[in-house]
This record gives sequence, structure tokens and C-alpha cells, in this order.
Amino acid sequence: MAERGASPEVDWPAQPDMSLALNRMGTFDWDLDSGQMHLDPTALEVLDLRPEEFTGTPAGLRARVPPGEEARLDARVAQALKDGRSHYGAYVRTRLRDGTPVWTHIQGHVLREANGRPYRIIGILRDAAHDPGERGAGGEQDEGRRRMTGVVERTGAILAHARTVNDVTDVLKDPGALGHLGAVSVMLGIVDGGRIHLVAEGQLGSYVPEIEYTRIDARFPMSEAVRNLQPVFIASREEFQERYPQLWPYIEPLSVRSGVYLPLIAQGRAIAALGLLYQRDGDFTAEERNLLVALGSGIAQSLQRAILFEQEHDLAEGLQRAMLPRRIPEVPGARIAVRYRAARMGRDIGGDWYDVVQLGEGRVGVMIGDVEGHDTDAAAVMGQLRIVLRAYVSEGHTPGTAMARASAFLRELETDRFATCTYAEVDLNTGMLQLVRAGHLDPVVRRGDGSCHRVPVAGGLPLGLPPRDAAGSGSGYPVTSLELHPGDTLVLCTDGLLERSDGSPGAGMQELMEAVHVGPVDVEELADVLCDLVGDAGAGDDMALLLLRRRGTPAPRGGGPLRLPLTPGDPDGPAMARHLIRAAVAAWGAADRADEIELAADELMTNALVHTDGGGHLNVRLTPEGRIRIEVEDTSSALPRRREAGDWAVSGRGLLLVDQLAEAWGVEPRGGGKSVWCEFAVPGEAAAP
Repeated sequence: MAERGASPEVDWPAQPDMSLALNRMGTFDWDLDSGQMHLDPTALEVLDLRPEEFTGTPAGLRARVPPGEEARLDARVAQALKDGRSHYGAYVRTRLRDGTPVWTHIQGHVLREANGRPYRIIGILRDAAHDPGERGAGGEQDEGRRRMTGVVERTGAILAHARTVNDVTDVLKDPGALGHLGAVSVMLGIVDGGRIHLVAEGQLGSYVPEIEYTRIDARFPMSEAVRNLQPVFIASREEFQERYPQLWPYIEPLSVRSGVYLPLIAQGRAIAALGLLYQRDGDFTAEERNLLVALGSGIAQSLQRAILFEQEHDLAEGLQRAMLPRRIPEVPGARIAVRYRAARMGRDIGGDWYDVVQLGEGRVGVMIGDVEGHDTDAAAVMGQLRIVLRAYVSEGHTPGTAMARASAFLRELETDRFATCTYAEVDLNTGMLQLVRAGHLDPVVRRGDGSCHRVPVAGGLPLGLPPRDAAGSGSGYPVTSLELHPGDTLVLCTDGLLERSDGSPGAGMQELMEAVHVGPVDVEELADVLCDLVGDAGAGDDMALLLLRRRGTPAPRGGGPLRLPLTPGDPDGPAMARHLIRAAVAAWGAADRADEIELAADELMTNALVHTDGGGHLNVRLTPEGRIRIEVEDTSSALPRRREAGDWAVSGRGLLLVDQLAEAWGVEPRGGGKSVWCEFAVPGEAAAP
């Protein structure tokens, strides 16, 4: 056909490629398996992309497709693939090289294998600027309305689960949420007194830093929205420059062309403001304004809930921390590390606790426990229970007796709460470890060589529950004894450290054992490693942790401590005890004082056997200060006293002899009984074990 005007010569009939090119309709081919995408020259021209600028993957389209539109298009494609459809289509607002927004229509055909798996999409991409009627015709206006309404609904549904301010800001920064509104920057400012604190921004690269702290009476759009409790709509760059000259230097270098600032109002006052910036031109329609206001209302309610939740949680957590020990004492012969972490899921607090009690003479008691429940009542019961158990062990009660009395105390509180607990008493001079457990987790011990194992501790019922027998006879809390060698570490924790999202405590214990086995030797560093097992969020429960490592000191020469039972009516017992005492004293380099030490020990043993029922125990050891210490434990609470015996009296001189022979002597309460002790200095090299 003859040439007509300036139009190119076109064969008759026109070929498909020519028809597509004249109507600015390009093609694309997308291999879903490899991720490669091909655009023909017309498609590149529609997107205003040069061939060398396109990377050959969908990511190469981001230079022309704003993040919000990209997220919407991805969702449309994903839904078509999920639903098994063979076609999809969408109007997308893209931008030219100079930032001018234009409408582009994309339509794709999905190729699938015999089993229905999609593997390729072949489609067209055309310039929709000249579609008849409104821009993005073909139902784009209705689609936009549905899209914005859906964004408001989805955002509200997501924010309904927000528990903290960070949860709210994460939603605002998520391209899958507010990104569907087409905003290139999202800002949230919290009202703090007479200022607005900018706490979050989304879609980095288009962030407009108004100032981290802005006065409410300042000439900024966010301040104006808070001040007047009305949204601020800005339709053009010229309006930005004219109305807010202080903000304009930050806007000018960006491709931002419009924006909206929404006051977030709760209970009649502005608690924050939300800023959304766009690359679109023109004023906001009445429908868009109504949807944005509705969005702001929903965000305001969620933000207020989050602020109140954090305030209540901080108050409750402060209450619980106030009930925990303010300071862990320095214990000679041991390194101790403690950790507590509150639950981050829920405003309530728990009843987890730990404590360390110095018992004198190289002995230390450590405890850990968990009161049932997650509320202030649990924390209050925890504080009382920790103090009363501390008091019982400080009075000298044996571990089993102290635990039984603590259980009776909790029952008398009538709180309907029970508690689990583990108490361990360590003699750091001898390494003797006594453990008692009330429905709690078994402790873990890591030996000095790195081996790690759980200690099967004979346990009783949780504290606060009635005893198994109606009469309540016996403590009900048997004691398990073992030796903690130099370099060994005792690990006590509550079940919050073992909880995992899959609900498997066994997996948590296995993970704990592995972490203890390969973890650092230093207890502070090891405590940090174990806390990292649950992270900051945790699994919905609070957690307490206590580590005790016995320092690795050489054993005193001559062997370890001597411990012998004292049984009434045993004619050979005292003689055997005297023989062993003399041998031990000689081994410790104090043979020249063996007669004095044997005589003093014999007097203490005689007092226990003659004046008490049930016998007792004799302990002989070398202290870190280089003294030989004799201890006789019995079950009588009656304290001995020194008497002045007459010339013809046959008794009453025992303690007088001990006082004259020993460098020091004294009495220590031990629950229902006592321990009478005396110490002798060791001459020469033996004084430094």
C-alpha cells in the first residue's frame, strides 16, 4: 500500500510483530525454573529500559516498577499459580527514566506440566496510557479501590496480633502490608510529651529524616497533624516547598511528589503520627482520604494497645526483678553466674527465681525454682518462698528438712500455687555436694574434662502439695550426694530454658547438654551461650539459670577429708576414729600435735554419744587456711557449755580441755541439730594446701 503521511510503510495485511510494535505492545517469556526472563525490544521500550540495563531476571524490572506495585504484581502471579489458573492480568503503575508515572498492562499465560506444576509464563506487556476512559481502564479504578480496601483490612488483621511497638513498626515497614498502598516511604512518630519521636521508617532509600525529635509546635507536617488532630494531604512538590520550607531540603533530592500525614488518635488524643510519601502526582480522592483515615484509626488502636502492654510488662518485670537477689556474693573457691530473662509473649510475669547463700566455712547453698503461673501473684509467692527457704538453710537445717519446711510454708499461704525447686549445698573444701529436688528438672554437671551428664536426683513432690502420707511423717525430700571435683560445673535452670517452638522439652534438654559440653569454661560466658539458645523472644515462659564452677585447686597432701559415723553402743567405733585421726594428722604434717588433736576429738565424740540420742558424724579435714578442723555433728539442738568441775567430779572438763588445746572452737546450728567444732594450726609447709 502507498505511504500515508508520516506513518511507516506497512505490508498488507500487517504482520503480528508490526501490529504489536505499533500499539506499543511487547512480549515477555519467563522460565520459572531457572528464573530467567526475556523481554523483546518493544517491551523494553514500554518500560523505558535499555537492553544493557536489563539483567534478564524479574529483579531487573525494579528500576521501573515501584516496590508497592511490585508486591501487588507478585501477589497476583502467585495467586494465579496457586489457584491453577492459566491466565492472569493486571494494570501496574510504572515509572519512566525521569520518574514520570505511567500505566502499564501485563497479561500472562501459564504453561504447566501434566501434573499441573507451572514451569513457564509467556505474556504481553503494553503501554496502557491511551486506554479509553480513566487511566488504567478495564476496571483498574475498581481494582484500585478493592486493593486499597483490602490493604486496610489486611493491615488491621495483622495489627490485631501486635503486642509491642516493635511489632507495629515491623508491620508498617513490611512491603507486603502498607507497601500495597504504593507509598515509597513510611514513617511513624510517637508523641513524647511536647515532642514527636521518630521511631520507624520503611522502604529505605526514600526515607525523609524530618528530625529524630520534633516539637509539636514546629512547622512540619507530622507536627501539624498531631497539633490539629487532622490529616495533612500534600498533592505536589510545589506544595511541599511552599508549606514546609524546613522540610523541603530533605524532599527536594528525592522523587517524592505527594504525601499524607495521619494523626493516630486514641481516646481523643494523638499518641503518634503516620507519614506516607508517594511518587504519584495529584490530590487524593475523597475515597482515598476516607480509606487512609480508616487505616490511621486502626493503627492508632493497635499502637495504643502495644504501648500499654509494654508499660504493664515493664512494671511487672521490674516487680519481679526487685524480688530477685540484688547481688550475688563472691564465694571463695567457686565462680557463680546467674541469669534471668522475662517472657516476651504476654504481659504477665512468672515466678522463676534463683539465690545464693553463704553458709560459712567454705560451704555455699544455691537454689533455683519456679512458682506456678504467670502473674503478679506468682511473683509475690516467689519472693516469699525464696526468702523463707534462704532463712531455713541459713539457720543450719539440712537440705531435706529445709525443703520440707518450705513446702509446709507454701501450703500455709493458701495460694493454690505450687512450686518446683532444686537446692544444692556444696562444701568447697571437700567437694561434697548435697542435692534435694522438689518436682524440678534434674541438674546437669560438666566435669573438668568436658564430659557432661544429667544427675539423677531422688526427688519429692513440688513445694506446696500435701505429703504423700496422711500423717506427713518424714521430710519427703531425700538427699542425693556426690562429689564436685575441682573444675566441675553445676548447671541449674528452669524449664523456660528448655521450651522450644515445637513443644519438645526433650529436644531442649539435648540442646542444653550439647551447649554445656562444647561451651566455654568461664561460667559468665557459658551463661550467655545458654541464654542464646532461646534468644530474645523466648518460647513464652520466663527463664532462670544458675551456674557454679568449683575452682580447680590442688588437693591437700595426705589425701582428702575424713568422715566417720558415730553409732551409740559401738565399742570399737571411738577407737577406730582415734586411729584414723592420728593417721590423717600425721599425713598432713602435724604429727607433733597428734596427741592434742586426738584428745580434743575424743572429748567432742564422747559428748555427742553420751549427751544426745541417735549418734552423729565426725568430720576431719584440712582447711584452705592450713588448719586441721574437727567437726562432730549430732541431732540435739541443746548447745554445749563450758563448766567448772570440782576436784572430785568425774565429768565437766571436756570443753575446758578443748578450749585449752585448740586455737578456736565453736558451735553451729544444723537444722534440728548442731555441729561442735575446733581447729588446730598446722606448722610448717602443711599450712598451705
